[in-house]
Amino acid sequence: MLSHPTLDQLHALGLHGMAKAFADIESGGDATSLGHAEWLALLFEREASLRRDKRLSKRLQYAKLRQQACVEDIDYRTPRGLDRSLLTMLVEGQWIDDHANLLICGPSGLAT
Repeated sequence: MLSHPTLDQLHALGLHGMAKAFADIESGGDATSLGHAEWLALLFEREASLRRDKRLSKRLQYAKLRQQACVEDIDYRTPRGLDRSLLTMLVEGQWIDDHANLLICGPSGLAT
């Protein structure tokens, strides 16, 4: 099988994630050990992952966030009345799956 025409077609169709996965699998030597379904699943997964990452990066770029913040960086030593177990439960997101409501009360802004 000729890999260059296949790679050219994948790039022409805009399937850049699949093309990269195809080249990686070919160069890694895993091509012979994989079945057709596994091979195809890897290509689809890589393409889907690339598209999700692009979509997320575009949304973050459009949001123009001033700071990179994450839940793991919350400082619980500062006396703000934060309940660690409650925040952990909220971050897990089970309340979304349960279709529960969330109401956050208090002053707006950023505590420094």
